Amino acid sequence: MAEKTFPMTLAEKQALELELEQLILVRRPEVVERIKIARSYGDLSENSEYEAAKDEQAFVEGQISSLENKIRNAEIVDSDAVAQDEVAIGKTVTIQEIGETDKEVYMIVGAAGADAFAGKVSNESPIGQALIGKKTGETATVVTPVGSYDVKILAVEKTV
Repeated sequence: MAEKTFPMTLAEKQALELELEQLILVRRPEVVERIKIARSYGDLSENSEYEAAKDEQAFVEGQISSLENKIRNAEIVDSDAVAQDEVAIGKTVTIQEIGETDKEVYMIVGAAGADAFAGKVSNESPIGQALIGKKTGETATVVTPVGSYDVKILAVEKTV
């Protein structure tokens, strides 16, 4: 079975590589040191510091494994390869829900770079799926688990 690919911009891949480097060179050694210190307290069966450090080690190793997989299976998307006014990964889109006055701005990113609080929506999210491939002036229907709504694409520009 083929590995899942992770579409992303080059900048997203570089950010993942930096995060991985931080985990390997800083967090992993810190956790190993915490385990070593906790072991020195003696009886491991009732040593909460040791258990917490081992749990953190498992979490860090899981993050490292996940990031390595995303980087290894990264599919770099070139937003310049699509029309200037077409929504794609690596583009910033301004939309307005039909019947509303508020405008919303989203950066379309690969799933690995999604961060809703920072306005970065994944190409796999309901809004990302609805917008990908559409152009300025077009209307898209966003289908969510609680219903659907229409949005008009007001502007599309390359994310800086």
